[in-house]
Amino acid sequence: MNPFASLALIWLQDVAPAAGASPAPVTGHAVFGGNSALLDMLQNSGPVAMAVLAILLLASLYSWGIIISKWSGLKKARVQSERFLRAFRKATRLEEIAAVSEQFKPSPLVQVFDDTYAEYRRQMMTMGQVRSFTALERASQNASSESLTRLERRMTWLATIGAIAPFVGLFGTIMGIVDAFHGLGSDGGATLRAVAPGISEALITTAAGLAVAIPAVIGYNQFTARLREIAARLDGFSRELLTSMEEIPAATTSTDDFSRQREAPRGLHR
Repeated sequence: MNPFASLALIWLQDVAPAAGASPAPVTGHAVFGGNSALLDMLQNSGPVAMAVLAILLLASLYSWGIIISKWSGLKKARVQSERFLRAFRKATRLEEIAAVSEQFKPSPLVQVFDDTYAEYRRQMMTMGQVRSFTALERASQNASSESLTRLERRMTWLATIGAIAPFVGLFGTIMGIVDAFHGLGSDGGATLRAVAPGISEALITTAAGLAVAIPAVIGYNQFTARLREIAARLDGFSRELLTSMEEIPAATTSTDDFSRQREAPRGLHR
C-alpha cells in the first residue's frame, strides 16, 4: 500500500470518535498547540533533523550577509558611477579626472579610467603620441572585466544556496517519514501518536528549506539584473573614453585640452 495512504488510514482510526460520543470542540489552542507548538516540534525532532536545521540556519545567515553586502555595494557603485560620469563629461583635461578619480573609488568606472589612462600616459611619455589604440582597448577591456568580476564575488554562493536548500530540507523530510514508520513498527500499534514526531520533523525541515532558498533566489536574480546594467555601462564608458583619447591630436600632450576635439558623449545616459 502507498505509505501516505497508510498514514491517512492511521489518522482516521486515531481520530474517529467513539460511537454515540459527541466530538470535542476544536479550539485555536487545540489546532496550534499553543505558543510553544514550534518549540515542541523542535524538541521532538531527531538528531538528523536538528543537523539539517543547523545547516540551513548557517546557510540562511550567510546568504543574508551576502544579500545585505551586495545591496549596499551595488547601490554605492551606481551612485558613484553617476557622479563620476558627470565629472568626466564636465572636465577639460584628462589629468583633471585622474586627480579626482579616488573620490569615486566605489564606482567600477574608475578602474577602467585609471588603467586606460595609465596605458595612455605610458605611450605619451615614451613615444610622444598614442601609437597603439589596440593597447588602450585591451587595457580598457581588462579593467572592465576585473571590475565586473569583483562585483560578482560571492554571487555563486547565493545561487548555490537557493538551489540546494530545498533539497536539504527534503532530505530532512524523507528522514522524518522514515522515522515515522520506524516509530509505527516499534510502537506496536497503528496510532497517530506513533508517527506524529516524525511528521512534525518532516514539516519543519521542509519549511526551513523553502525559507532559506526563496530569499537567496530573489537576491540572486535581482543582483544579476543590476550587474548586467553595470556591464553595459562599463562598455559604454570604455567606448566614450577611447573616443575621447582618439580624437586628441597626435602632437598634443596628456595635459592638453581634450574636450575641444570631442564629440558629444556617446556613453550611456541615465
